[in-house]
Amino acid sequence: MPDNTWTTLEPSLPSKASQDAFVEHARALAKVCRRERTEEAIEKARSAFVAEVTACRRSDRQALLAAGLVMTDLATQGWTVRVRSERVEVKPPDPVTDPLAEKARVRRQELVKRNAQLRQPSVQRFLESMERQRLHDGGYVSIYSLMRDGRDLAKGLREARTHLNNGWADALSKLVDPYLQFVTSENAACEFTGLRLMDVWRYFRHTWTNQYTSVPGRTMVFLVRDRAAANHPVMGIGALSSPIMQIRERDSWIGWHPETFLDRVRTAPTRELAKWLVDTLDAAIDEIYVADLIEDGILSTRDLKIPSLAVIERLHKESTEARKKHHRFARSRDHKQKRSALPGDEYWIVKARTHLFRSKRALALSTYLRARMVLYEAFGGKPTAEKLATLAKTGYGSDAIRRVLKKAKADRVGIAVADISVCGAVQPYNALLGGKLTAMMAASPEVVHQYRRRYAHAESEIASSMAGRPIVRASKLVLLGTTSLYGVGSSQYNRIKIPAERLGGNAEDVIRYEELGRSEAFGTSQYSEETVDALVDLVQQSDAQRVNSIFGEGVSPKLRKVRQALDLLNLPSGMLLRHHRQRVVYAVSLIKNLGDYLIGAAKRPEYVVPVNEGVAATVAIGAWWRERWLRNRITSDDVLDEVERHTSVRPITHGARVPHQRSAPQQPMYSDLS
Repeated sequence: MPDNTWTTLEPSLPSKASQDAFVEHARALAKVCRRERTEEAIEKARSAFVAEVTACRRSDRQALLAAGLVMTDLATQGWTVRVRSERVEVKPPDPVTDPLAEKARVRRQELVKRNAQLRQPSVQRFLESMERQRLHDGGYVSIYSLMRDGRDLAKGLREARTHLNNGWADALSKLVDPYLQFVTSENAACEFTGLRLMDVWRYFRHTWTNQYTSVPGRTMVFLVRDRAAANHPVMGIGALSSPIMQIRERDSWIGWHPETFLDRVRTAPTRELAKWLVDTLDAAIDEIYVADLIEDGILSTRDLKIPSLAVIERLHKESTEARKKHHRFARSRDHKQKRSALPGDEYWIVKARTHLFRSKRALALSTYLRARMVLYEAFGGKPTAEKLATLAKTGYGSDAIRRVLKKAKADRVGIAVADISVCGAVQPYNALLGGKLTAMMAASPEVVHQYRRRYAHAESEIASSMAGRPIVRASKLVLLGTTSLYGVGSSQYNRIKIPAERLGGNAEDVIRYEELGRSEAFGTSQYSEETVDALVDLVQQSDAQRVNSIFGEGVSPKLRKVRQALDLLNLPSGMLLRHHRQRVVYAVSLIKNLGDYLIGAAKRPEYVVPVNEGVAATVAIGAWWRERWLRNRITSDDVLDEVERHTSVRPITHGARVPHQRSAPQQPMYSDLS
């Protein structure tokens, strides 16, 4: 491996004592990396370092703590640490060609954080409360009541194998009959146990390899349950969340990545596309609250129709000044006023007039008015394909097209696209490819229908704050995206294809998980909560520009705070925020006119299968899963042996039980009194 793969870490530590302490901690980690690199050894080095820093009274101890914890997490994630001539150097993990070894490496990384979360007292109390027996509807129940006994299931599946040439469909449907259950409210309860459905979902989420974290924005969680068994045990869990804004592989596939879209405009310009540019830009300008900007003489109504470079410059300057005022005066609580506190549009007008949104509005207007000048000059009030082709050949024309496309994407990405942020099976259904079933269920028309109902009247927070009035966009879900946990080997999403005809669609259409490529993302998931907290504290103690965790400031306040802290430490944030592992990117298109609908060129989505018969479609998906996957899967004795080992008697060996990270007396699965 060439020597230039090493990166020097020289954190900004004013005191010589802290510099020496950082180097000594690096030496301890380097020794661990050379000899054993176990979780216990790294944790021992971490604990000793934290204890030493906590005991010191130097003014730069917070910077030392943050820098040392960052390096510790790098070692945990497989980075190599070395010290040469008092210089600390790190190197990312070497690429792994063995898929099994790479999966094992990633799994180890994720389990470190997952297990640390499970050791938290609050999580321990939650798990114990779920496993504790309680009286419900005349019997004793607990979370164990929602775990299917593998012995009983395996016995039934062995019997069903005798029907595989005749009558298999009926035999399997009596053994496994999946359906969807949505968590529609915080207090919604399971009818069989009385447990809150959200708690049931959360409990099984803790069995995942990676730690459970909440996702900002829209979230819709669901359970896949089995009505063929007592208490309708949980087969799998899933969640749809607000999508990641920028994924090159997904955006190129859709056709709304800037360069992909410009290629389309240049090679196949049409009058419809030219008109779409004008209409989208007009709508964008009309959706911006301007009353205060007009009152203060920043612009006039005439400037909106016939903009000039002078008004664009004034708006840009106003945006900068308002942003400075926001960072100087903003308090998070001032931006968390309840919607019901003010009548009618007044709530959104107050939001629009805050320094934050005044800055955003002025900047957006300067951008849109500049694009309006360009389009007016190019089209002269009459957009045509020929004029669009000429415009797209120029640098300023391409820039205007990109800005309009960015606005069109922003209007649709949060309401028509969702990420499958959680998707997987609960034991003993894992061995039966229950993960594929859950993934198929996530694409059911029933999910689309529920998503539309859930967000039908939702006011867009950002758009409404920009407009000074409520903006409600049609929540028609048309695209699902997700990534694999691992970047190598097979995935539960591979080869998933549902014939549309089985769900009431056309014979030539399918709903499939498309593999789009591999992406290496940025984020903070590779760092422990302790490290993130130390970095955030460093930012808050500094005189640097504040990140206020205010909705509307920008994506991921935590990511921005961590990046700012790394920059304060003079550490290479761009490199250290990379996950340094690839993930496979998947997408599921639910409509036929995906590209045009997602930029607003098409007004109505053309769904592959009807969405009004959602429950019937879910039943059909379950039947297709039994036919395509389960039928063949149960021919393996090894598979049924794996199912059988998940028992509901003591000693508990059921894989759906969250692994305890400290010794505790086991609760019986079922009470003798029930």
